[in-house]
Amino acid sequence: MIRSAVTISLLPEARGGPFVFWDQLPAACDKARELGFDAVEIFAPDADTIDSPEVAQALDDNGLALAAVGTGAGWVKHKLTLTSPDATIRRKAIDFVKSIVEAGAAFKAPAIIGSMQGRWVEDRDIETHYLKEALEELGEFAGALGQPLIFEPLNRYETNFVNTVGGGLYLLSQLSTKHVRLLADLFHMNIEESDIAQAIKRGSSAIGHVHYVDSNRRPAGNGHIDLAAVAKALKAIGYDGFLSAEALPLPSSDEAAAQTIKSFRKHFRD
Repeated sequence: MIRSAVTISLLPEARGGPFVFWDQLPAACDKARELGFDAVEIFAPDADTIDSPEVAQALDDNGLALAAVGTGAGWVKHKLTLTSPDATIRRKAIDFVKSIVEAGAAFKAPAIIGSMQGRWVEDRDIETHYLKEALEELGEFAGALGQPLIFEPLNRYETNFVNTVGGGLYLLSQLSTKHVRLLADLFHMNIEESDIAQAIKRGSSAIGHVHYVDSNRRPAGNGHIDLAAVAKALKAIGYDGFLSAEALPLPSSDEAAAQTIKSFRKHFRD
């Protein structure tokens, strides 16, 4: 069964980004429960924040699952990427992601590689090789902990590596590890895919997580994406993961969350 989730950022450096709730983890979890969400997705500054009594208590008190954990603090806060020309930075990036993977796995939640893929700057072939090396190591690490590693194609303004589901499938086909899956983010897909529903069908079982958001980064239902077609495509491929609201908190966090769950119920519960 497809389940609902909402994002919470605990990273001050990411303020202004597309996260529905900010900072107040217990209050955000209370609101998520009140609205009827199944889970939350956490964007944290480090693994210790995830592996903390506060997170465990907030989830337990509200009967919420942890849908996924973000690794973007590695880039936003520490300026680490998996594709840096500097081998020392690449190793620090891999070790940072491993710490997040391990912390998330304790809650049976996968980690997401998004901004930490970086951009190729000097030599695309060499830097793509670095990306594949990192995904091989991290995929096997995550798999050993019982979780997939989630790789997110981003739009052309955020990376020049992988922008589409098709590009993600090609990247996965070049890996030996079988523990890396794709994140289908509707915002990025609206920019890069000619047909979002068809791209979802193409991704099929390789899709391991979905960011449920509209064309303008506002909550689902506040833009022009054909969400009925998205729902039909996800059901057609038998997707049974989370739809997580990685959306701007507009007009407010509470209203953005309420709009998301309203849209989720319309397309996935009625």
